[in-house]
Amino acid sequence: MKHIVKIMVLLVAISACWIGLLQTSIIPRSHTWLLPIYFVISLGCYGLLMVGVGLMNFPTCPQEALLLQQDIVEAKEFLKRRGVDVSE
Repeated sequence: MKHIVKIMVLLVAISACWIGLLQTSIIPRSHTWLLPIYFVISLGCYGLLMVGVGLMNFPTCPQEALLLQQDIVEAKEFLKRRGVDVSE
């Protein structure tokens, strides 16, 4: 729940800044109307960057890989006993 509150506060703050820029005419109006588009594009780039960093730092777990292989063998044996063809 706390995460959604942070997101909502951020959106309200960004909206307030955007409306303030629209009303004060510090930035030309044609540029101000494009700010939400720039924000969405920036947010997408940030998301892709975070996914890439997460993939680069993804930990390898050799013990878990062995357990997963054992589970796969066990599941194949179970399905063979039930009459399901699980040929590779």
